[in-house]
Amino acid sequence: MAKYATAIKASGRAARWNPNEVEMVYTSGSMSLACLENVVHRNQIGLNSPFKVLTVEIPDDLLILSIPKKSLEDNWSSFENLPITQKLGAQWVLELKSAILRVPSSIIEGEFNYLLNPNHPDFEIIKLLKSQPFVFDPRIKGI
Repeated sequence: MAKYATAIKASGRAARWNPNEVEMVYTSGSMSLACLENVVHRNQIGLNSPFKVLTVEIPDDLLILSIPKKSLEDNWSSFENLPITQKLGAQWVLELKSAILRVPSSIIEGEFNYLLNPNHPDFEIIKLLKSQPFVFDPRIKGI
């Protein structure tokens, strides 16, 4: 949402890869995937809120760890398996092995989201390049 678009910050609110109180920033490999991630988690009213797209710069030599989809259970993306993915994400945050974790998208097969660990020392070299307004097309979810 636009009111959070002035810096790269984590809310600490629970989501697919983190339980409450474990800070993590969710990013996507593309603007279209980020859009879809918002659409599946918001209703019509929520999509009418002001949004911004943040463009971040990640140095090429920064270590990116991955959770391969093949290492997850077949139904890893189902709601009842949130504790499993949240445990994996929380473990990654606490171990401080990398500032970035690549995880499979639960929406689009073969695409990825990138989680940022604000507690990792390398998080400081991830830069916010720009923040630009984004408006959902009114045809999405019948806005």
